[in-house]
Amino acid sequence: MKLLVTGVAGFIGSNFVYHLLETDPGARLVGLDKLTYAGNYENLEALPAEARERFRFVKGDINDRALVERLFSEHAFDGVVNFAAESHVDRAIEDSQIFLETNVLGTQNLLDAARRHGAGTGVRFLQISTDEVYGELGPSGMFTEETPLAPRNPYSASKAAADHLALAFHHTYGMPVLITRCSNNYGPYQFPEKLIPLMIRNALRHEPLPVYGDGKHVRDWLYVRDHCRAVEMVLRSGTPGRVYNVGGNNERENLFVVRKLLSVLRERTGDPEIGEGLIRHIEDRPGHDRRYAIDATRIRTELGWEPETPFEVGIERTIDWYLAHRDWTERVVSGEYLRFYEQNYSGR
Repeated sequence: MKLLVTGVAGFIGSNFVYHLLETDPGARLVGLDKLTYAGNYENLEALPAEARERFRFVKGDINDRALVERLFSEHAFDGVVNFAAESHVDRAIEDSQIFLETNVLGTQNLLDAARRHGAGTGVRFLQISTDEVYGELGPSGMFTEETPLAPRNPYSASKAAADHLALAFHHTYGMPVLITRCSNNYGPYQFPEKLIPLMIRNALRHEPLPVYGDGKHVRDWLYVRDHCRAVEMVLRSGTPGRVYNVGGNNERENLFVVRKLLSVLRERTGDPEIGEGLIRHIEDRPGHDRRYAIDATRIRTELGWEPETPFEVGIERTIDWYLAHRDWTERVVSGEYLRFYEQNYSGR
């Protein structure tokens, strides 16, 4: 299997590269990433030598039509996995334009290229989406693939638009398009603007832990490697034209997650200053969805996928990774990582 994987230096994209190259010795990957603030080439540095021989990195923008066309012409891709996206809600609230450019127009550019190449109706195309396109839930119920899309912020609206566009390519051109919509991911290499890595870093520095509103917003937490297994299953065996929800069966309030992080960090470090006194409730953000929950029945029954990592196991594994990679976090926060690629790989 030879794939174009976009957003390959981001959190989920880099974890997918490790997963696939570790589990499929026949996989060949071309990774495309613009290396914006959230794309870190250093995330791929731990690839072993054998895996590196089956991986080629290309720095570039999914909106660059000439580059994307050249990659499709040079490589006989069996599929595309589109992780590339602007994904931080707070940034979208401040300035939504880049979200539309990347998440909608970039997806359209990839779809166009995939349609022109491959046999018959084009290259198999997996669009990575989010449960946020469904909007918010009340205190009960779960999102299914038939739940109407009702995005409530510019980020989720841009992802919903990309989903509609991808399915339109399937219905109009017969393209083998698939979509996954996942719940909140957590694990290694997550950019520290997101809840879990942000709270870990702040706690270790004895800085305030900002919690929106009352902290009772509920999310379904999915360990990133479980998500990567689901992506591979859908890519290989999913039915074109279908959406597959991917959830972790781990609904937790944000405040519970923060308190759990503090408890484990205090135990791991022996630091008595790491405690709930660091929590600071701040004004809730606009359009903040109260609850998400995923019904993953389809992917379980059709493809046999199940999440393997309980939240209590995954969160300790995640904390241990960040404790062992505090230098990685500080390079990300300082912006030093942005120079890493240019200093070490731009001439290769």
